[in-house]
Amino acid sequence: MSFIADRQTLEDLNMLGKHRHGSVYSIFNKTKTRGGERLLEQWFQSPLQAPEEINKRSSLFSFIHQLDVDFPFDPVLFSKAENYLESAGPASFPFTVADIALKKLKGSFFHDYQFNQTYEGLMAAIQFLRDCVSFIGKMERAGDGIGKLHFENERAILSRIFDDERLQWLMSKQAIQQCSFMEVCRYDYLLRQGLAEEMKVVLESVYRLDVYTSVATVAAQRNFSYAEALAASENCFETSGLWHPSLIKGVANVLDFDRNKNMLFLTGANMAGKSTLMKAFGIVVYLAHMGFPVPAGKLRFSVMQGLYSSINVSDNLNSGYSHFYAEVLRVKTVAEQVSNGLRLVVLFDELFKGTNVKDAFDATLEVTKAFSEYKKSFFIISTHIIEVGEKLIENEKLRAVYLPTLISGNTPKYTYKLEPGITSDRQGMLIIQNEGILELLAEDSTNSIKNRQ
Repeated sequence: MSFIADRQTLEDLNMLGKHRHGSVYSIFNKTKTRGGERLLEQWFQSPLQAPEEINKRSSLFSFIHQLDVDFPFDPVLFSKAENYLESAGPASFPFTVADIALKKLKGSFFHDYQFNQTYEGLMAAIQFLRDCVSFIGKMERAGDGIGKLHFENERAILSRIFDDERLQWLMSKQAIQQCSFMEVCRYDYLLRQGLAEEMKVVLESVYRLDVYTSVATVAAQRNFSYAEALAASENCFETSGLWHPSLIKGVANVLDFDRNKNMLFLTGANMAGKSTLMKAFGIVVYLAHMGFPVPAGKLRFSVMQGLYSSINVSDNLNSGYSHFYAEVLRVKTVAEQVSNGLRLVVLFDELFKGTNVKDAFDATLEVTKAFSEYKKSFFIISTHIIEVGEKLIENEKLRAVYLPTLISGNTPKYTYKLEPGITSDRQGMLIIQNEGILELLAEDSTNSIKNRQ
């Protein structure tokens, strides 16, 4: 069973999308190769669930991070080599000789550039493979620890390929630009036919290296950390502080959960940062299950089976759903999953804001109480209806926190730092007054009366 994160959740958290502004994918996408970019996208769409697999990938990122290794190949050279190695050559050596001879003949008499393209591609491939051998040697002598052990498997696969006797000429060739015609034919057939499968393995390894270096670079630049995945039975989430990855100087907040405190009840005024905090938590959970570095301090977490959010739920005109009914269906989906025993992380931002205050109060109260009984799942529920929190404050499974608002004169200021308890902040009218809306309407009303007179 794969990690559950549906379209609504991915859109709420802005996880995917190469060209989507501010997406988490775009933050990490510093890849230099097409294959690396594809692989990064695959990993973003497929979080892991086995702690050992998560920790293995995390240790590889950490190993590259500690070594401060950049992508070791020239991107332009690699692109030429990649195009060449991915193109299929003739099926046999005699056909290869005939094909290259014909290209060379056309180049001599008809200004055809096919031979030059093949030759340049071969030279780029040879140089790329020589660079691979050099890099393998450097990595063999570098670092130590668990990450090194995991990377050793990668290095061993490549070493076996380059130790093949058919490639012994690769490093001894002093001037690859001076290959004879028959050497061109022999090397071309060998790389594009005889060792075609091995070359695919080399390219795939380089794509992984591209992702490792790209992600590790982002982690170093943004001071991200590497999480430790625990078995599901541990049933915990422990961090010294997390923040939203899009915020370079984001305020870190501690969010801890276990089977006895599995719910966070969050209150705060508009613009105090509730939605951003919930998104930050969801993103950290998702990235941690990918084995990626996270915008957090030290993090230990039990593997979960999925992540659901209800942050930007909208109405569905095609189905005839109102905003409130869309919210209800979202809550029903989560209720079905947790009641079936799934271990989920659930984020509900402003539950039932699409209905009247009385119904919203009753529904939020009862739904929150009911979800708190599912100890294997973790919940963050936010609301503007602070009276709900006052009714829930005695619930031992719930931790009430709020994001405060400080008033300086008539101007609200926000700390974005969690405080224990339930907010008493009510700044809605203050913001309306600061914007001069009532005065504007009064002025327009006066002018309208004068015009009618």
